[in-house]
Amino acid sequence: ILSSFNHPMMIGSKSLAPALATGNSVVLKPSELTPLTSLFLGRIALDAGIPPGVLNVVPGIGSVAGARLAGHPDVGKITFTGGTAAGRAVSRAAAERFAKVTVELGGKTPVLVFDDVDVEEAAKGVAFGAFVAAGQTCICGNRLLVQRSIHDAFVEALVAVARSIRIG
Repeated sequence: ILSSFNHPMMIGSKSLAPALATGNSVVLKPSELTPLTSLFLGRIALDAGIPPGVLNVVPGIGSVAGARLAGHPDVGKITFTGGTAAGRAVSRAAAERFAKVTVELGGKTPVLVFDDVDVEEAAKGVAFGAFVAAGQTCICGNRLLVQRSIHDAFVEALVAVARSIRIG
């Protein structure tokens, strides 16, 4: 698992948990910008009784440690979350040896808002999804599809929420 900087626990865990639950050993390479969260998670796993060697946390620079993991013949599945250029390199390394690979390279997450919602509450939820972590998240809700009948009221509510956000 090659994890990103912006949500090191969430991004790492979403692939880690199912891999461990299905009996696999895992190598977790956190972003070089946020290695401590994953190292702490590795310590918690050992303390919880997960045997040594089942969850392996390997900090390092992505272009070195990440590249070696992506190309290693004993790694059967690679999960990568990060930028497009690195995702392309990971995908190529996996393709060279026909390894399975999942890449999350960010997206333009659409948010659908229908007329059966509480407009004020929906605006708060949409604002959180769009602005959490200053929008630096692969699940950032940055495309809105709002049912026409509530469009104006929703936009007004969303603008009010956005204006109330404290920056800094």
